[in-house]
Amino acid sequence: MTRTYGPAYTNAVQHLSTSLSTSSWGNWLPNETIIAATDTADPYGQAAWSSLWKQADVVNYTEIGIYTTTVSPVSVPSTELVLPPRDYFGPTDCYQLPDDFVFGVVGSAAQIEGAVGMEGRTPTLLENLVDSADPKDYITNENYYLYKQDIERLAAMGVKYYSFTIPWTRILPFVLPGSPVNKQGITHYDDLITTVLDAGMLPIVTLLHFDSPWMFVADDNITAKPDIGYNNAGYQNSTFVDAFVNYGKIVLAHFSDRIPIWVTINEPWLYSYNFQGIENVIKAHAQLYHFYHDDLKATGKIGVKFNNNFAVPKNPNDRGDLAAATRFQEMQLSVFANPIFLGQQYPDSILSTLPGAKPLSKDDLTYIRGTSDFFGIDPYTATVVSAPANSVGDCAKNVSDPLFPYCMVQETATVNGWNVGYRSQSYVYTTPTYLRSFLFYLWNTFKKPILISEFGFPVFGEADKELPDQLFDTPRSTYYLSYMSEMLESIYNDGVNVMGALAWSFMDNWEFGDYRAQFGLQFVNRTTQERKYKKSFFDLVDFIGARSGTINGTD
Repeated sequence: MTRTYGPAYTNAVQHLSTSLSTSSWGNWLPNETIIAATDTADPYGQAAWSSLWKQADVVNYTEIGIYTTTVSPVSVPSTELVLPPRDYFGPTDCYQLPDDFVFGVVGSAAQIEGAVGMEGRTPTLLENLVDSADPKDYITNENYYLYKQDIERLAAMGVKYYSFTIPWTRILPFVLPGSPVNKQGITHYDDLITTVLDAGMLPIVTLLHFDSPWMFVADDNITAKPDIGYNNAGYQNSTFVDAFVNYGKIVLAHFSDRIPIWVTINEPWLYSYNFQGIENVIKAHAQLYHFYHDDLKATGKIGVKFNNNFAVPKNPNDRGDLAAATRFQEMQLSVFANPIFLGQQYPDSILSTLPGAKPLSKDDLTYIRGTSDFFGIDPYTATVVSAPANSVGDCAKNVSDPLFPYCMVQETATVNGWNVGYRSQSYVYTTPTYLRSFLFYLWNTFKKPILISEFGFPVFGEADKELPDQLFDTPRSTYYLSYMSEMLESIYNDGVNVMGALAWSFMDNWEFGDYRAQFGLQFVNRTTQERKYKKSFFDLVDFIGARSGTINGTD
């Protein structure tokens, strides 16, 4: 019998503050100019839906991919499951993973689903975020139609948890409270969840992974320099909190009974844009936490996950560099984690730097405190930081300073001139020796079980190699096994509660305008959509299996 974690939808829906209606819409096909519709008086009709795509004015939308209906899965042939040769060197520890350790893999809808204009979905920020000449998210891996086969392939490798995202605009095409729910979207993710469970795995769901509805940024200059983070996802919009909470409640009401772990917002710092965006994220997250536990009385876990390329002081003996590392952590993590985990105020570095920053009230801090069941962190790599040439105080007061708002030097070279680790195709360096101290810091500072919610490595130049050489991806294996080894050291020697680790990504995907940064445990043929396992996938599940006894269903 399948374990349940919350009330069934028929009971959960009673806790929603608005009544729900459902509808279905058509498809926005390449080069579409308008979908003929006569329901122009209906604010949520086909004509209104079509106008959302017209207003977004996406460019180079010329094809939709191979598939337009869900593909039935086939068993993975045994020839694909032949073990690759072992590397000469490897982990030598004798540790066992905790019995309840969460091991799995991750993917995000915007980066693998494709079908952006199909079955009622409306535009998001990501359709217009990247340069017009770069690859778009229109097709990606066609996982929207190939999800059954992708899940079959994960189950064949013994994966226990599959973490995926549910896009806001597939569930609520018109985004705002009171607008109708997309019946096709609910049906799709209901079947996806069922498929995961039937395959013997457990689902983890993220509600927002960068793919904010386009309407939140339609009137903004999305290329404008943010006060903080890298992009504008519209979190600062005055309607964001109520709209996101409404969307989140709808999804939680539909699926909380079958999902053991939820993430509200992925890596919010990156897309916060300004102080108001930060505050809106915190308040929206807290409301969903209370709805999940207080209203639904759900028994699963719900939390938030952060990006953080953990700060390493360039010279550990230099007070200025140590202060820079502290400021780095404050501006990326503590700005969210102080209120959410500790009920404490924003760091002074935020309040004294960001335009418009103001303290949270005592009532806000009381309501927000403790609203995450775990500390989700994506510790891909380390960043070397050092004090700026001028004073931090002068930099923090000058928005024109090139180092504002962080007011530190960030680089990859250590004090001895060497890079901090082995370089990848992107920003990631293999830096396992710093991971253990970082986990120690998180556990002893924020006092919650740590979920390594993403970590992964895009091998340098992998896309330029012949297929056999792409599949034999030893640098990725080295990354995963070294990080997992340091994580075990952290658990057994430092007493850190690491509840799990999720590998990014389970296949090569769209990296926001780029297919060359290949994070995947599987190769994807961009012409045929064929997937192939890489050596690192076998190495990772073998590492887990040797230390748990539960991989592939054995005891």
